[in-house]
Amino acid sequence: MSFHLTRVRTRTEAVAVLLSLALCATACGGPFPRDTDGSLDRITGGTLRVGVSENVPWTESLDDGSVAGREVDLVTGFAATIDAEPDWTPGAESELIMAMKRGDLDVVIGGLTADSPWSKEVALTRPYATEVTPDGETEKMVMATPLGENALLVALETHLAHTGEAQ
Repeated sequence: MSFHLTRVRTRTEAVAVLLSLALCATACGGPFPRDTDGSLDRITGGTLRVGVSENVPWTESLDDGSVAGREVDLVTGFAATIDAEPDWTPGAESELIMAMKRGDLDVVIGGLTADSPWSKEVALTRPYATEVTPDGETEKMVMATPLGENALLVALETHLAHTGEAQ
């Protein structure tokens, strides 16, 4: 008889655990990764707002007001994959990071490195390239997205990985 009670209790506990897991999955509200502010959904088919801090050869502001460089090409390619048009905002790195924190930018580029002092203010992508500096040091290149916008971050990282430059 005690075997039967133990078995019933175990089955009851198992059902309770399964119900708890189902409730947690339902409460999470959908697919992962998610953006807390819905950035990727807003950008897709719309406008990708990109802050550009000049840092040749990664980014460069041209006399005609356009931008060029290795990271500009990468972000232009990313925008195309989500049917978005990039809107470039040139500025100093610190100004662009603050604009991103205010919600005015979706991505910041400009030769940012993995040891960026902004890593507590924004989300940095995984390194997509490694560069050797003139003094022989190795730097891992990254881009920035707003904190909490995980679907955007993953989509950008996936694009960077498919360019063949991801580290």
